[in-house]
This record gives sequence, C-alpha cells and structure tokens, in this order.
Amino acid sequence: MNLKAMMVGLTLAALTLPAFAQAPAGAPPTPPQRIRGTIVKLDGQTLTIKSREKTTLTVMLAPNYVVRTLAKKKLSDIKPGDFVGSTSMPGKDGKLHAVEVHYFPASVQIPDSQFPWDLAPGSIMTNAHVVGAAKGTHGTTLSVDYKNGTAEVIVGPKTPIVAPAPGTPADLKRGKAVYLQANKGADGMLTAGNVTVEKNGVKPPM
Repeated sequence: MNLKAMMVGLTLAALTLPAFAQAPAGAPPTPPQRIRGTIVKLDGQTLTIKSREKTTLTVMLAPNYVVRTLAKKKLSDIKPGDFVGSTSMPGKDGKLHAVEVHYFPASVQIPDSQFPWDLAPGSIMTNAHVVGAAKGTHGTTLSVDYKNGTAEVIVGPKTPIVAPAPGTPADLKRGKAVYLQANKGADGMLTAGNVTVEKNGVKPPM
C-alpha cells in the first residue's frame, strides 16, 4: 500500500467509524468525545484546545498519532460510485440539505450508514455511495445508497466539499481549527490517535 492510499484509509476510519474507550468487562463501551475548536498550544504530545463550547481541553496524543488536513473539492469531482460522507440538516421542504460533504474515491471500502450527528441539533450523517446527481432550483441533489436504503441530499453552491489530505505535527499551530475524537479514561484524561487540522484556509467542517 502506498503512502497516499494509507493516509486516505486512516483518515476515512477517523471520520466515519466509531471509536470506543476501553471499558471494564461487562460494561458497555464508552463512545468517543468529538472535539471541535481551535489550538491553544502543542507541547510535545499534549494538545491544548479551546473548544467551540469555550472550554479549555487538554488531549494527550498517542506516540504514533496521525495529523490530517483537508483539501477543497468541487461537486463536479463526485461521480457515480464514489463514496461520500455528508452531514445534513432537514429542511422545511422535508429534504436533507448538506452542511458539508466529504469525498472519497470509490475504491475506499467502509461501512455505509445513516445516523444522528452532533455538528448541530438535528444534524444527520450519511455515509454512502453516490448513484446519481440532478441539478435543481436550490442546488444539486445527490442520490446515495446506504445499507438501509437510498437517500437524497441537496448540495448547495456554498456547501463545503472536502477530501482527506496528509498533514504533519508542524501543522498543529496556535489558532488553527481542529476536529478530533478523544477517548476519556477512568482518570478523566482525554487521549486521541489522530487530529484533523485547518490548512491553507480549509477548516474541518465536521
């Protein structure tokens, strides 16, 4: 596997698959804490973040932690068969309107699903393969197939569309926007194995 393919695979796992902290035997796994905010500082492997809730959080990064960035894509880059992860909000018209879209090559294999997301109250995450696109009055409607059916997501002209890109610890600079999923231990410590960070003006829209 080449480096690019490996980075795409790792990024995809972080964006779409749930991660769980270790829990005592017989106890249900603890879901990860999704953190969105800006970097205060990076001290060794300790990342301090000012969250969007205005609280200061300290996250211990794993020894082999991975830094990821995002690159802008266009709607025309998305073809039938490609895999997308879209966060959407139900509109007054009863349809799903995308807040953001993550584009992945068709060759990347991950589970497809649709479930509630916490970007905003009422938001929904849909991970699915594209089967078609049709232009409409309010944007382009992507038809996507996932495990339990087909969904239609309206992508407006200003909807951010991004694809995974590699990053380095040097990208973790003060003031940059970040997104990560952290596990909280019994001692209250937050730990994470990867961070998605703003670069070239492209902020994590997750």
